[in-house]
Amino acid sequence: MNRTKIYLVLAVVVAALGACSKHNNDDTKVVTATVPASNPIAPGNISGFVKGTFTTGNTYTITGDLTIKAGDTLASQQGVTIVIQNNAQIIVQGVLNLVGTQAQPISFNSASKQPGSWGGFACDSAQAVIIKWAHIDNTGGPDPGGDPRKSVSVKAAINVDIEDSWFTNGQDDLIALQSGCTINILRNTILTSGSTDGEAINIKNGVTGTVAYNVIYSQAGTGIKMETSSTVPIPQTSINVYNNTLVSNGWRRGAAEPGRGVSIDLNAKANIYNNLMVNNYQGLEIFTGADTINTKYGNNLFYATADTYTDTTVTPNIVVNLRSNFYPGDGVGKPQSTDLISTKVGDKDPMFKSYDGKFATANGAPTSNDFHLNAGSPAIGKGNSTYNSDIGAYTSDGQGNKH
Repeated sequence: MNRTKIYLVLAVVVAALGACSKHNNDDTKVVTATVPASNPIAPGNISGFVKGTFTTGNTYTITGDLTIKAGDTLASQQGVTIVIQNNAQIIVQGVLNLVGTQAQPISFNSASKQPGSWGGFACDSAQAVIIKWAHIDNTGGPDPGGDPRKSVSVKAAINVDIEDSWFTNGQDDLIALQSGCTINILRNTILTSGSTDGEAINIKNGVTGTVAYNVIYSQAGTGIKMETSSTVPIPQTSINVYNNTLVSNGWRRGAAEPGRGVSIDLNAKANIYNNLMVNNYQGLEIFTGADTINTKYGNNLFYATADTYTDTTVTPNIVVNLRSNFYPGDGVGKPQSTDLISTKVGDKDPMFKSYDGKFATANGAPTSNDFHLNAGSPAIGKGNSTYNSDIGAYTSDGQGNKH
């Protein structure tokens, strides 16, 4: 590796370390970085081994699997369009550094623009992963065995920083994180993903960090799932989960394994505050296997637009009582005095700008919901101020989701 390459890799890793080093509101600030055009990649068709920088305003077509080797970096400037063909995936063994801007996000999509039509980012042996202001659409294309692939998968003790991005129409887990990585998952929007299974953010095996200000709508399984291991509790999964908006999750997977807004299990611990949960199959599930002593929660808002909903994923169908599922009976989580818990339709309505009230939106279906809060919402001013004074991803102080 030459000296220039070493400096570039170190700069990216150090930046990620700085972003993930603490668990407070400093982690959630928007930082816009400029990616230097080191080793510019010429626009056009690419496949095989790749390193260098996608440059602003250009379009690239990935015609076969890409691999970023250990020690190499694939970077992108803002305003880049990447089109993926042939169910290709991007395999990251080195550094992935994708930095768009709000005005000029990066776009990754398949040529067909159909759900499940390309393989996503396989970062299991990566050295660092940074994704900011990027559209990642229609991932989850099948592996050689026919199973859907995850959109972003990491199984390494590295820094993972995913911010201000959109993920739509995946087929399995959207963001799967394991093996001791340190994470900042901030202000992302995840829509109508998981065909019949898959969590939006699936965290396991010693991962630490922050998941905040994300909007997760109509995931097949659980919005945010955390666990360590039933046999190896150390290193422990430990996550701050706050100010997320989680709506209509868990219905496509249905009774086989009801999806939750947030779940915590198997020796994991978390601080779970200021989350807004509406029309999820189940709300906040704290399983008996979790580190219940060190798991803290409160100031969460639970609402349902109906008293019951019929789960048609099983025969005979099951009528689900939404309000009794805010804290499911098979868990140990209990309503907190600081929670806002709806007792009937209209009570504690978060007053979204617009919401069609659907429970089981189809995978890949277009949506036009707007989960910003209208003035007078009960979520405003009712948060735990350690995290934010408001509840939900869209906050009145400007710290929240930017979409």
